[in-house]
Amino acid sequence: MSETEINKDDYSADNIQILEGLEAVRKRPAMYIGDVGVKGLHHLVYEVIDNSIDEAMAGHCDTIRVSINEGNSITVEDNGRGIPTAIHTKEKKSALEIVMTVLHAGGKFDKDTYKVSGGLHGVGVSCVNALSSDLSAVVHRDGKIFQQEYKIGIPQYDVKEIGTSDLNGTIVTFSPDPSIFEEVHYNYATLKARMRELAFLNKGLTISIADNREESKDEEGNSPAETFHSEGGLREFVKFLDKSREPLIEEVIYMDGEKDGIPIEVAMMYNSSYTENILAYVNNINTHEGGTHLTGFRRGLTTTLKKYADESGLLSKEKIEIAGDDFREGLTAIISIKVGEPQFEGQTKTKLGNREVQAPVSQGVSEMLTNYLEEHPADSKRIVEKIIIAARARNAARKAREMVQRKSVMTGSGLPGKLADCSEKDPAICEVFLVEGDSAGGTAKQGRDRNFQAIMPLRGKILNVEKAMQHKIFENEEIKNIYTALGVRVGTDEDAKALNTEKLRYHKIVIMCDADVDGAHIETLILTFFFRYMKELIDQGFIYIATPPLYLLKRGAKQEYAWNDDQRDLIIERLRGNAPRSSVGIQRYKGLGEMNATQLWDTTMNPEFRTLRQVTIDNAAEADSIFSTLMGDDVPPRRSFIEENAKYATIDT
Repeated sequence: MSETEINKDDYSADNIQILEGLEAVRKRPAMYIGDVGVKGLHHLVYEVIDNSIDEAMAGHCDTIRVSINEGNSITVEDNGRGIPTAIHTKEKKSALEIVMTVLHAGGKFDKDTYKVSGGLHGVGVSCVNALSSDLSAVVHRDGKIFQQEYKIGIPQYDVKEIGTSDLNGTIVTFSPDPSIFEEVHYNYATLKARMRELAFLNKGLTISIADNREESKDEEGNSPAETFHSEGGLREFVKFLDKSREPLIEEVIYMDGEKDGIPIEVAMMYNSSYTENILAYVNNINTHEGGTHLTGFRRGLTTTLKKYADESGLLSKEKIEIAGDDFREGLTAIISIKVGEPQFEGQTKTKLGNREVQAPVSQGVSEMLTNYLEEHPADSKRIVEKIIIAARARNAARKAREMVQRKSVMTGSGLPGKLADCSEKDPAICEVFLVEGDSAGGTAKQGRDRNFQAIMPLRGKILNVEKAMQHKIFENEEIKNIYTALGVRVGTDEDAKALNTEKLRYHKIVIMCDADVDGAHIETLILTFFFRYMKELIDQGFIYIATPPLYLLKRGAKQEYAWNDDQRDLIIERLRGNAPRSSVGIQRYKGLGEMNATQLWDTTMNPEFRTLRQVTIDNAAEADSIFSTLMGDDVPPRRSFIEENAKYATIDT
């Protein structure tokens, strides 16, 4: 046994290595956490949890508890070994203080302490400390309890012993600094989705989350809380994602092992849908831009299935050529690998660049699939038959895509007839409104600023792409018009859903529907289309949702708009003064068409006063589950979702 193996569990103060200090974190927080909006706010929680996950991956922690406290402070507690508190030999300070106050200081840089670690940016809990008005770290270790408190990252006293304990672990409580963040309010659903995801990705780990804010309690006074634990790991994750889809095969195809020193876990299942859903993770981070591990998975999948299909004789009667996309239609798959030194690249730094990963993943997937296909001949036949159907549909889709291309702006054949374009040509300035119905479209055309606002009316409810074959989607007139109006090109046979956005004509694409149930349905149909076929536009932040008002309230010459019932009641009280409530006139807008052009401009289109909700997908697994539930064929899951979310049944934007 090597010296490294003997000492791998020896986690002490001297394991903490220092790379650089905390300067500039408060001056340029977006460089470290992405932004100072909602996404960056929630990223603080993930950074703290990453420390606990690292302990779990190293085999020293099996329980993590997360709490949203009154005032939107966060507590993260684990039962790991506890951050070392002894004096660091070189720095002459407690290791706890170093971890909490020095950027890039921690045990994850010492490979004898952590073989792999989570976290995307690697800035650690010190960055959280710098961006918090208050932070408290309590460590249970070596039979004692230690504590240190900080304000905007500055220690308020030396690490001190405050008691004794039979437990081990770390408790971090922090309050995000309101002078840094645009808004300090945590979304329980967002954090819950991430906790569920982490539980699936780290089988055997128990993660609980509780929302203890008074505002979140139900009518009985109960706080939202949930505990996640998965013994099946990615097997259960795939089943969770496919819960509203009809399975094509009986079992989840699964592998969990190590190739060339790289831990690889893969789970996949075919269903009867026409959508491909592959999630790829590196050290628990969703690499939604893909990378070498995804390339390896696709290569192993395609090579193995093509070989099996050829040898089985099922393709002998088919004159059609099988392409890579055909093997992935109706596939839900999750790839999770652990890499000691991940190299991230891409627009959002979530694309894995490690070349040494591709071959092991490809080999592992190939071995897994070969064994499954040999042992499950009936399932194998169903998979190949689906591939053949997908190839036929792809040929039909190619012809439909060619029609879209011929009709596109880039081929010079002009814009859709219904599009009222703007005069400005700089995409960064231009915005287009996808408006429900010709009536509302006409009003929007009258009310817009023609210099930079374009209007594209949509006729009724667009095609539900969740339940349609690809060629039907590209043949749909409304969808063809959207492609043409935006100026984007659809992909080739090699990657039919890849989108060329170089000639995108608008950098704000605004979905504007009625503020009623039908409008919400149309909004969700359009969002489903963008999620499945133009996800690049969501990832790049180009998709928005308009928020038209629900009410116009009048009393005499005074009038105000309300966007919900609570606002309506407050405005009524303000307008009526000492007069009876009936003195205030209430107009309930049933649709955009009920507003005149001036009202629509004032409330929904004027950049100075409107509210646009930018559509973001922070959790691809959660988004896929929601869209497949709302837009799929299976009624019971959809009914359950609506019943459970009756008050909040909208896509998180």
